[in-house]
Amino acid sequence: MLMKQLFTCLLAALITGSAVSQALPVAQCSPQPAASYRSHQTDSLSQSLQLLVGAGVPGIVMSVISQKGYWESAAGWASIEQKQVMQTCHLQYLQSISKTYMATAMLRLYEQGKLNLDDPITGYLKPAHSASITNAAAITIRMLLQHTSGIADYNFAPAYVARLLQHPEHRFTPEEYLSYVHKKKADFPPGARYAYRNINYVLLALIADGITGNHAQYLREQIFEPQQLKHTFYRADTGYLHYPALTNTYWDRYSDGSIENVSDMQRGNVSDLIGDDGIVSTAHDAVYFLKALNEGKIIRDSTLQLMKQWTKDSKGKNRYGMGLSYYDNYGLVGYGHSGGGIGAGCELYYFPKQDIYVFIAINLGTVTDSPLHKKAEEYLARLHHQLVLD
Repeated sequence: MLMKQLFTCLLAALITGSAVSQALPVAQCSPQPAASYRSHQTDSLSQSLQLLVGAGVPGIVMSVISQKGYWESAAGWASIEQKQVMQTCHLQYLQSISKTYMATAMLRLYEQGKLNLDDPITGYLKPAHSASITNAAAITIRMLLQHTSGIADYNFAPAYVARLLQHPEHRFTPEEYLSYVHKKKADFPPGARYAYRNINYVLLALIADGITGNHAQYLREQIFEPQQLKHTFYRADTGYLHYPALTNTYWDRYSDGSIENVSDMQRGNVSDLIGDDGIVSTAHDAVYFLKALNEGKIIRDSTLQLMKQWTKDSKGKNRYGMGLSYYDNYGLVGYGHSGGGIGAGCELYYFPKQDIYVFIAINLGTVTDSPLHKKAEEYLARLHHQLVLD
């Protein structure tokens, strides 16, 4: 909590002056085939999406797979400035949901015999990369996947936040991310406990690069293409993040309920992220990815069970597996991942008891507090319960 407060304060301190719109052109797109969902719920779900827009969320998309079929819907704007309505075919920033894809790729390499989960990371990283990490020889790939490495995170380094926000045009390299944690004291001994840190997945991407030559291309060849995820894009793709169907993004800069377009900053920031973030996708592709993962179409079921070996928090509650978060909200239990950025927020979950997959994305930033979030969170919780508990 303290680190999040520090990040929030730095944002407020470093970005001052008049807001300048960073709107980017957004094109109308061609939706997937018409949804077929055998339920009376669709009208009420669509109304709930409209309520979120009424609460101040610029735009939202949602997709669902259950025994009743497939359903998707959208509300609000992909671009307020252009009056371009949000469509389900518009590309959304997956933010940290990208970690689930990265973890899946690492477990594909594990199944292919190209890595051992309990090997120290020094056996796979370049020596210069290992040299930046305190306790590197005692940290394993499994610890990176489960966020139990103890490595300090670059996100909370004041120098990183200052560079990001004072020079938004600057393009970061993985080596720069490592420089912000170079030889920093570990937060705790390797394997001692769980603490979510983006740097873990930057290191996984570098390890995968060392094995495959290009981890982003590996994701395309091993996951996107075999699963027919034709509208999912990452760093290896031509024109990365310059897609006409990519939604604009918005941020409540001063936490006063007023939003501004930060699409250029959002795109620049995400374009630099590696392993821990960076994928954009349609709602259709996102929810079908999780379904394919869960049904053993990407990795074996026995490997999926490894992903669901949950680390626990200080209260003994399940928190995180390997690229999967444990979700438990008033008895509604599932797993998947959520993500947030300067101009976007999203969540992708599977609820086993109800056998329902859900993806929701908004083009409103979630990394800093906003009065818009409180009402939006209420409506999102209502959406979940409306869908799975009806």
